Amino acid sequence: MAPEEPQQTASEEPDRVPLDLFRQAVEQSALAISITDPQSRILYANTAFQRVTGYDTAEITGQKESILSYKVTPKLVYETMWAQLLRQRPWNGLLVNRRKDGSRYLAELTITPVVGEDGKTSHYLGMHRDVTEMHRLERQAQNSKRRLESLVDAAQVAIVMLEEKEGGKDRVVLDNQEYKKLIGDLGPEPVRPILAALRARLGAGFDEARRKGQALAPQEIHVDRPDGRRRWFACSISWIDELDGEADTFYEPRRHRFMLLTFQDITPLKEQQEAIRINGLRALLAEQERIQSLREALSGAVFQLQGPFNMLAAALRILERKVEARQGDVNDPVLASLQEAMKSGSEALETLRACVPTQATEATSTVNLNEVLRDVLHLATPKLLANGVVVEWQPDPALPPIAGRPRQLTTLFKHLVDNALEAIHEARRKQRELRISTLPHADHVAITVEDSGPGIPEEWRLKAFEPFFTTKGADHQHMGMGLTVAQEIVAGHGGFIEIDPEFNGGCRMRVQLPLV
Repeated sequence: MAPEEPQQTASEEPDRVPLDLFRQAVEQSALAISITDPQSRILYANTAFQRVTGYDTAEITGQKESILSYKVTPKLVYETMWAQLLRQRPWNGLLVNRRKDGSRYLAELTITPVVGEDGKTSHYLGMHRDVTEMHRLERQAQNSKRRLESLVDAAQVAIVMLEEKEGGKDRVVLDNQEYKKLIGDLGPEPVRPILAALRARLGAGFDEARRKGQALAPQEIHVDRPDGRRRWFACSISWIDELDGEADTFYEPRRHRFMLLTFQDITPLKEQQEAIRINGLRALLAEQERIQSLREALSGAVFQLQGPFNMLAAALRILERKVEARQGDVNDPVLASLQEAMKSGSEALETLRACVPTQATEATSTVNLNEVLRDVLHLATPKLLANGVVVEWQPDPALPPIAGRPRQLTTLFKHLVDNALEAIHEARRKQRELRISTLPHADHVAITVEDSGPGIPEEWRLKAFEPFFTTKGADHQHMGMGLTVAQEIVAGHGGFIEIDPEFNGGCRMRVQLPLV
């Protein structure tokens, strides 16, 4: 509520103010006021004028206002000022003035022509104030801003500040050169995919930190570029609250929140780490394949020996019955020889079975199949390039995780991709394509591996999963255990694998693995 105005008495005239009151008001004003004649000679100066300029009344009266002028004020400023005044228009501007003691100050000056009844300028009313300190503070703020911008631009990390708005429409208010360099790779606003990746990584923790204004420790995130390449960043966030400068917030302060995001490109480091990891995975899989080959060889030997051994066992049983029927000599040399052969054969088979390497156990963990398939494609890159195979990789961006054994799943899909590449090579067609896709369903994840090879005949589609079945021939040194191993791994995960009978453009392997 506005303060009440004083009540007027009947003797006061509301439309007239005493002349002495005008004089006292001007004399006591905190604003430096002077009155000059048309030639700018000072006729009157108030106390504030004397305090600002250092001249007393006797010294300044009769002097021209130019006594205060200092040479650094451009001539054009004075010319503009007099052009306005001669047209009987007020002028407002800044002049560098000099006090009596020679010190300089910046004056914000307003000059108004006093026009008489004859239409001529009779006097000039000048009002000015010392704004030197305000100018110093403004320059200090500008210099601080320039230094900050220079410091930010010189930083070797990308820096961006956003003003947070309602509805998520945050506005970039500050960035540096390192941030601008990312526009070509990540789009016109690189901060958007960066924040999306941070939210995906931190989940509800991001919004909680934002609500409380808590700084976020450096987080490693990645952004996939349109060309398929992945860029890695180490990101950290802090929030800054700033007071609103609008007039209506003087008594009721209102705050604006800003988000300061810094992120450094660590792609080379991550690529180096990834190369080391892939090489380690390649060596591990090579060792697993060597052991698997040994298992296949020994299992094949046992399988091949088991047939003659079974025939020998059958012959022994027949001979034993004949000897019993004729009540012959139990020390029959033929019978004894067969019994000794059976004993030796059993021991040999048991020895071979004992030599078959056991499969190493692997703990179950949460697995992203997109990452597994990406690793398999990395491992197959040399073969893909050597055979000129075009890969169509279609991962579902929101693929849910499954519970599985990562190394076994990598082995599973490596078998499928290797089989596909061999089929493409065997076909010797111009069209050499490998298509891999992932797709989530209500209770499982579906993975398809398609190739442009000759396909598998219908009569072989079930046999292909049998041990030691191969269509490659002995000269290719295939024992036919690849799909058998794949089926074992899928079955161990509670899933399903099949050769799509409706696909005719080559071979399509369909794998279904249950969700967590």
